[in-house]
Amino acid sequence: MKKYLAYWIIISLMTLSCGPKYTVEEKEDYIHVKNEEGPELGYSRESGVALLEVDGFAFKDLNKDGNLDAYEDWRLTADQRAEDLASKMTVEQIAGLMLYSAHQAIPAVSRGYFGGTYNGKPFEESGASPSDLTDAQLKFLSEDNLRHVLITGVESPVVAAQWNNKVQAFVEKAGLGIPVNISSDPRHGTDSYAEFNAGAGGEISMWPGTLGIAASFDPELMKKFGDIASKEYRALGIATALSPQIDLATEPRWSRFDGTMGEDPDLATDMARAYVDGFQTSEDGGWGLQSVNAMVKHWPGGGPEEGGRDAHFGYGAYAVYPGNNIKDHIQPFAEGVFKLDGDTEMSSAVMPYYTISYGQDTKNGENVANGFSKYLITDVLRKEYGYDGVVCTDWGITRDVSAVDIFEGKPWGVETLTVAERHYKVIMAGVDQFGGNNDKGPVLEAYQLGIDEYGEDFMRKRFEISAVRLLKNIFRVGLFENPYLQVSETDRLVGNSEFMGEGFQAQLRSVVMLKNHGNTLPLDKKRKVYIPKRYIAPSKNWFGVQQPESTIDPFNLKVVGNYFEVVNDPDLADFALVGIESPKGGVGYERADLESGGNGYVPISLQYGPYTATEARAESLAGGSPLEDFANRSYKGKRFTAYNIKDMELVKKTRESMGSKPVIVIVHVSNPLVFSEIEGSASAILIHMGVQDQALMEIISGEAEPSGLLPFQMPADMITVEKQFEDVPRDMQPYKDSDGNSYDFSFGMNWKGVIADERVEKYK
Repeated sequence: MKKYLAYWIIISLMTLSCGPKYTVEEKEDYIHVKNEEGPELGYSRESGVALLEVDGFAFKDLNKDGNLDAYEDWRLTADQRAEDLASKMTVEQIAGLMLYSAHQAIPAVSRGYFGGTYNGKPFEESGASPSDLTDAQLKFLSEDNLRHVLITGVESPVVAAQWNNKVQAFVEKAGLGIPVNISSDPRHGTDSYAEFNAGAGGEISMWPGTLGIAASFDPELMKKFGDIASKEYRALGIATALSPQIDLATEPRWSRFDGTMGEDPDLATDMARAYVDGFQTSEDGGWGLQSVNAMVKHWPGGGPEEGGRDAHFGYGAYAVYPGNNIKDHIQPFAEGVFKLDGDTEMSSAVMPYYTISYGQDTKNGENVANGFSKYLITDVLRKEYGYDGVVCTDWGITRDVSAVDIFEGKPWGVETLTVAERHYKVIMAGVDQFGGNNDKGPVLEAYQLGIDEYGEDFMRKRFEISAVRLLKNIFRVGLFENPYLQVSETDRLVGNSEFMGEGFQAQLRSVVMLKNHGNTLPLDKKRKVYIPKRYIAPSKNWFGVQQPESTIDPFNLKVVGNYFEVVNDPDLADFALVGIESPKGGVGYERADLESGGNGYVPISLQYGPYTATEARAESLAGGSPLEDFANRSYKGKRFTAYNIKDMELVKKTRESMGSKPVIVIVHVSNPLVFSEIEGSASAILIHMGVQDQALMEIISGEAEPSGLLPFQMPADMITVEKQFEDVPRDMQPYKDSDGNSYDFSFGMNWKGVIADERVEKYK
């Protein structure tokens, strides 16, 4: 305590006054304490925590020993408090701190990926409240000392707040009183379709995805999103965002393209910096009660996936660099989120991607997934770029896997190691935390492996280094002082009309008009519109669940009816409105190909119609998985047809039925697409990256003017897609339409024509 002596003398001299300087108030779920010149505190009645009065101020006695420990003293810095607490923790407690839970739905669903039980029964049969803790949660919080929980969907903001208060009260009873750091993947989108955005679509303000906000070419809009989203997150109990995704979208076929901020390194850098500043900077300009830790992903950039195949599966394990261009992928980290404008200085956490950054370890020559790479984590991230925040693995990298196309563990490059050996390799690489692991057992086994190699003093110090990093992120956002929520305030704040309005304005600014032949748009309200139904082919969703075929209205007809008169006969219509999605070109792997004597690898197509990969590489750049008995993953000469080829046919058929009358095509874009198949049949084309139908109707009717710009290129054909380098931005030949416009990076139109403003000048 010697290093705190001068501090204690100063504090004592400053506080020579009598009487308490705080008030205590009973809330519904907790006791609230307000210090006159300090933070507000909150604690549970049942946890055994008591208040300590020192110099008239109130402090929480979290470890219940009757003394004010340094980590309990909110007057000290987060670094000082974290160092003190880490020194007091057992190895088992630190091992639990190094865990990040598997996905938790509130309440848990009965079965499937987010399944759970209550007293051994499914939720519907248990009699439990939606905000009760599941059996798994009770176990990993108590037995495994886990303190970082990832939540997905919640029944409502109120239920989320109630669950938060129950979780915090439960852990406050135990040991050192370390609160739970609740996190979330992106929640503000309009749709939830995959593991990495499973919390989206709830009762919260609705914004376009980050790719849509990037289409505004306005970092201040991204910062505003972060500022509003952080307020809603904290009202839900969420103190860490597993975002933003700042991978450069240099590979147009990648399935996570739509989660990025585009393919341009300068635009992505500015957008990434603004996002993290918005989330982490509290109202006083630095860390505070409105701050949300930002865990940026995915180091050192997960975008250059060979052939566009994604590393959630073994068939997409390799990121490749045919252009020798890893520097552009690191730029949004090094020049963006590690150099913030706000006082939080840099993102508080980083997540490496599943990929093996093939051939990039110039020191050890290892081709292992980024989370196992000591070169990429210690030598590059920590030493070269000076990053000392938390590094957390992506989810499930230490688990076993049985085949390249099965959604299981993702131990790419270390498949032959044991689970404990993988944990040890991660720790020794310089990583602090294991995503998707509820069990402290393998972490303790890894600790023993370290003792065997380096001795206990070494491993204890190594564990404390990670503990300090992890604890600092909990201290800085105020969770040790008050992790509790006022449920009524959560209900009032999350998704309020002001935030909804800001999100809607952002949606309008994210829409890009690519074509407006003869000034087709805008159209007068109350004109008659024909909207053909859209066919959805049977397919498997992201989780591998079979989805039946269906025929749907592509827009909410009630919303459209507020602007135009909907008719069922194209002969009676003044114009047609066709809603489609960009081509669903597969994942790049089909077991049927393997079973018929091939290698399983097939092309990912960005066109609707049949595509044969005649110009693909004859030899893949990477390969050699122990799960396969070959190394060449080439798909040259193979054929693929998009699952939604009917979208192309719908556009063409609608043009035929409408004759010379306007056909407006609206494309929900998740990847770039080859427009040659449909552009000629469209009078006007709008694209969006996830907006509400009302935003589209506002633009079509002229209530709002389109202003979005393409944050990526639209390719002329699949040949240019095959010839481009996965790691190089803006290296495709863009499509040129029948009006002579090239759908290149930064292209967009408004009512006057092609946009040529300061945004285009700055970034193009």
